[in-house]
Amino acid sequence: MANAEYLLAIDNGTQSVRVLVFDQQGNEVAKSKVTIEPYFSRHPGWAEQDAGYYWENLQEAFRRLWAQGKVTPDQIRGVSLTTQRYTMINLDENYQPLRPAIVWMDQRQAAVETPVGGIWGVLIKTLGLSHLIREMRAKARDNWIAQHEPDVWAKTRYYVNLSAWLTYCLSGELKDSTGSIVGYLPYDYKRQQWAKPSDLKWKLLSATRGMMPDLVSPGEQLGQVSAAAAALTGLPAGLPMIAAASDKACEVMGAGGLDAHIGCLSYGTTATINTTTAKYIETIPFIPPYTAAVPGHYNTEMMIYRGFWMVSWFKEELAHNEQRLAAERGVEPEQLFDELVNQVPAGSMGLMMQPYWSPGVRQPGPEGKGALIGFGDVHKRAHIYRAILEGLAYELRQGKEQIEKRSRVPITRLRVSGGGSQSDAAMQLTADIFGMTAERPHTSETSGLGAAINCAVGLGIYPDYRTAIMKMTRVGQVFEPEFKTVRLYDRLYKEVYRKMYKRMKPLYQSIREITGYPQ
Repeated sequence: MANAEYLLAIDNGTQSVRVLVFDQQGNEVAKSKVTIEPYFSRHPGWAEQDAGYYWENLQEAFRRLWAQGKVTPDQIRGVSLTTQRYTMINLDENYQPLRPAIVWMDQRQAAVETPVGGIWGVLIKTLGLSHLIREMRAKARDNWIAQHEPDVWAKTRYYVNLSAWLTYCLSGELKDSTGSIVGYLPYDYKRQQWAKPSDLKWKLLSATRGMMPDLVSPGEQLGQVSAAAAALTGLPAGLPMIAAASDKACEVMGAGGLDAHIGCLSYGTTATINTTTAKYIETIPFIPPYTAAVPGHYNTEMMIYRGFWMVSWFKEELAHNEQRLAAERGVEPEQLFDELVNQVPAGSMGLMMQPYWSPGVRQPGPEGKGALIGFGDVHKRAHIYRAILEGLAYELRQGKEQIEKRSRVPITRLRVSGGGSQSDAAMQLTADIFGMTAERPHTSETSGLGAAINCAVGLGIYPDYRTAIMKMTRVGQVFEPEFKTVRLYDRLYKEVYRKMYKRMKPLYQSIREITGYPQ
């Protein structure tokens, strides 16, 4: 590999597996994409996928990549992996999956029959954390499996993220990156390593330390591509595999978000706003920041759990006409949605959407639900679609203000990435709702680019992350806020949106008590 010059990134997201090749300036050289089924559901609220399904589709992505003829395996200098977060897999002593992976969107909950006792119980009550601790115990997938599938749990030797599973498939090493550990796991987010034996998390969860993979920091070597994986993927045996981070963390870095004053919006299945900081800051008290793709740093994330998933919902439920037209024109339906947005004035003629379509824990609260208010006889499908985009942007603006309040660092620049950022209409209304210039990175594949940056630094191509980010990221198209529209949105945000949840909360609580949903 003496002449190898390219960096290869694997991005296993919720809806596709992508293999991307970048040069050392962050330009996309080649790309292969395989669409996958996000999950199957054996019961309402369940979301599962076979672990082997991810590995098989990754192999198919490699076959398609090499078939393009744009790059050859001997041109690849190293590989990094980024994946969706908190998709968990049970492995036996031979590293074989024991059951389908439980995907991050799964909503099942374990039974929590007794409170935590002893001094821990007293401390939890004193700090007002009883509900938060109960939610952790209920939503931890290992607790559910131990309760409902004890035979599977008894055979479980390793309990790992999708990132660790694919690392094992590629290298034969059961390791993971600290940047990929997200979810209800015995992880110390402040120290960025598995929790100490005395940590409360080990008492709350069924998993043991011996089930956890070894961890390395982003930019460190996980292993090398094994001979077996080389035969299946076409990658050269012995190719260095460098640790990256989760898809959201890599997306922040791929958007150039190295400093705390840069707010990075992700318009993906889950919509988020993040900054990167060297300080440990709990944006929501007692909710830890996630490990960033930059070693020793944190992402101050605020999340809308089902963010641009709502666009998929709109497409499936209300956009049959666009699906038909898209099929006739040979394009994706989402490409036609900007036409819908532009049919409607800013503010959607009074229609307002609150995007709490999945229950929260502390933000906004477990009773949170979605809402559309302000309907009138003028409203049509286009108004609903624009109101969805506006509601997501309002909520992310609220997240920006919360991050600024907790970090005491004003956000002065806004980068927007993810699939939804490819919509010019969504970019413009984002600039208008935030009252700030909205910058689109030069590539839509920011998550893959972030992983490639980890690879570049890990291989010594660049001496540090600031240099690598400066060389490999840049701003593409820029959207300027329009003054009149900014004033309109600012009033709707301050006088309506920020008051909606407080006014609706008692009704959401009553709905939950009467119907039992989502419990």
